[in-house]
Amino acid sequence: MPRSPLVIGVDSSTQSTKAAVTDAATGELLAVGRAPHRVTGEAGARESDPEVWWTALGEAVGAALSEAGAEPSAVTGIAVAGQQHGLVVLDGAGRPLRPAMLWNDTRSAPQATALTDALGGPASWTARAGSVPVASITATKWQWLRENEPAVTKAAAAVRLPHDFLTERLCGEAVTDPGDASGTGWYATATGAYDPALLDLLHLDEGLLPTVAATGGARAGSLTAAAANALGLPAGIAVAAGTGDNMSAAVGLGLGGQGLLDHPVLSLGTSGTVFAATTTRPDSVALNGFAAADGSYLPLGCTLNCTLAVDKVARLLGLDREDAVPGGEVVVLPYLDGERTPDLPTAAGLLTGIRHDTTPQQLLGAAYEGAAFTVLRALDEVLRACGLDPAAPEVAARPLRLIGGGAQGRAWTSTVRRLSGRAVIVPQSGELVALGAAALAAAAATGEDPVGLATAWNTGAGPELEPVERDSEAWERVASVLDRATPALLT
Repeated sequence: MPRSPLVIGVDSSTQSTKAAVTDAATGELLAVGRAPHRVTGEAGARESDPEVWWTALGEAVGAALSEAGAEPSAVTGIAVAGQQHGLVVLDGAGRPLRPAMLWNDTRSAPQATALTDALGGPASWTARAGSVPVASITATKWQWLRENEPAVTKAAAAVRLPHDFLTERLCGEAVTDPGDASGTGWYATATGAYDPALLDLLHLDEGLLPTVAATGGARAGSLTAAAANALGLPAGIAVAAGTGDNMSAAVGLGLGGQGLLDHPVLSLGTSGTVFAATTTRPDSVALNGFAAADGSYLPLGCTLNCTLAVDKVARLLGLDREDAVPGGEVVVLPYLDGERTPDLPTAAGLLTGIRHDTTPQQLLGAAYEGAAFTVLRALDEVLRACGLDPAAPEVAARPLRLIGGGAQGRAWTSTVRRLSGRAVIVPQSGELVALGAAALAAAAATGEDPVGLATAWNTGAGPELEPVERDSEAWERVASVLDRATPALLT
């Protein structure tokens, strides 16, 4: 019996590339290939060589095809979901002029403040771009580069996001999607196009930017002969426009216009994010009012310090990551890389409330609480951005979908349940970004809606954990420390 067509979804994250070989008819994940990235930098700098991403993509695809025992000729499409906000500056030959500045590079915090003021304040930015500039947003990195490395910006022949760079390498076309474009700071969610006033403010020529496709599942082009040779795939297969990692995770969960709307998701990875797909355009200075990959919207709160920060605390204490117990009186704000939500780019970690009888396990538990609190605090704002009342019983009863590497950990899951008081669904698949990208690839190959495909695949299915009583005491303790320390210690 002939095998169903296959598609490949690529998750190009901060730390690695994952390539998921997926059955295009059923969504069955056949194999995942992996290859590492390298992140460098200190004192706020976080950079990677984009060429490493391209090499890693080839390695991951090859490993996945081998593990799946799949014939490359069965592959009909490929799509890339990439880490958001990174700034890739290319020469006329498509080669990087310098390492990419990553989303968690905080050097552009002063530029973020200056840009916010230059447009008339936070409300002006949300009205146009959907988001207020913070150091993560790509526009602030471009401004930093203009001020600190002007020779690079003058030599730039193209400006790309990480997933755009890889998509162009695949098909030879400069194409992005509304979801990832909405995290740049120069794309207007109000109009669905690049904003001339923002481009003028940034002294950025629109000719340097990729075309914005209608959705992340639109066909950007066909796999070139050179890319096919590098990846071991057939030339001419569909290459989707692709999207950002958070938008792709939403697709993988079946969130969007042809799926679930206004249902919250908490992602626990290098960063911690909380988001929901909605048809209501977000307008909140406390959130990123992103577009989604399918034409809906994706209000999102993001923190810089999540699993890596807590793992660092565990290593300092000589503990396994699962050795945590509730923190008791201790509060740890693990802002080891500054912070994004709340906007504290120069913050360092903070420990308070320690006693003679405090145990290492409590210190680790307090780090979990601090990280989980930071991202959960944005949950109500995300629900309000969807036009919902967070206190309404039917809204409070909606389960929280828990994804990302942290969702597989007992300590993370128990901390989120305890601090949120919500029912939690943990999807069985741990590769939702890659599966979302696979749905985008299938959409590009067939013309179908990617969220509709993922919904039919049921890739977001998983057990539902009943709610537990909310630990209001721990919540208020962390909130009190954060609010009191912000003006004195964290800025």
